[in-house]
Amino acid sequence: MISIKSQEEIEYMRTAGKILKQVLLDLQSYLKPGMTTRELDRKACRIIKKSGGRPAFKGYKGFPGNICTSINYVVVHGIPKKEKLKEGDIISIDCGVEYKGYYADSAETFSVGNVSESAKRLMDVTRKSLYTGINEARSEKRLSNISHAIQEYVEAKGYSIVRALVGHGIGSRIHEDPEIPNFGKPNKGVLLKPGMTLAIEPMVNEGSYDIEVLKDGWAIATKDRKLSAHFEHTVLVTEGEPEILT
Repeated sequence: MISIKSQEEIEYMRTAGKILKQVLLDLQSYLKPGMTTRELDRKACRIIKKSGGRPAFKGYKGFPGNICTSINYVVVHGIPKKEKLKEGDIISIDCGVEYKGYYADSAETFSVGNVSESAKRLMDVTRKSLYTGINEARSEKRLSNISHAIQEYVEAKGYSIVRALVGHGIGSRIHEDPEIPNFGKPNKGVLLKPGMTLAIEPMVNEGSYDIEVLKDGWAIATKDRKLSAHFEHTVLVTEGEPEILT
């Protein structure tokens, strides 16, 4: 069942989203070659707690980090470690914030120093595919229009969209109904209504969409070890334009 959020619930989610937006902005300006992903994790935790929120990922199903840090061919769920970032890496930082029992979820892929033109293009296409999907998150449209718009955009640019991982509803839990694939036929699924809140998150690969779980049991990587990028926003369906909460 997909919950319709009250005005009070939406306000809590807006606050969580503002905290999360600030976390990603601060981490973007902070990250540099030679830094460890564990340093990023600690900084994110400090910002969230200072702002009155709680890191939503810490301990979720046993996850050990406050954020997910996924480098180069790692798609999602990378654990913050002592490994150092290198010039030319790309890193997806995925973060969740809980505020007064309500959640926001967002991700962005960043350049570490100067990166290749191919990496820049992958990130640009993935970012634009997210906004293409968000544009379909409108009242009285079908859920699968989001999925279809993302897939069409990504594949037209020559990339593949990860199929085994999906976006999701969000609210009083970090993961709620519905599941939101990043591929599919249009005009299928539930009819969107004002007050629905969705975490839309395309994961786009340079090569094949096939993925696998790495030895740590958390990180999910491209099977062909080609680059992957990930962008995500928490979005509110309204009577008019979709509202990005993060």
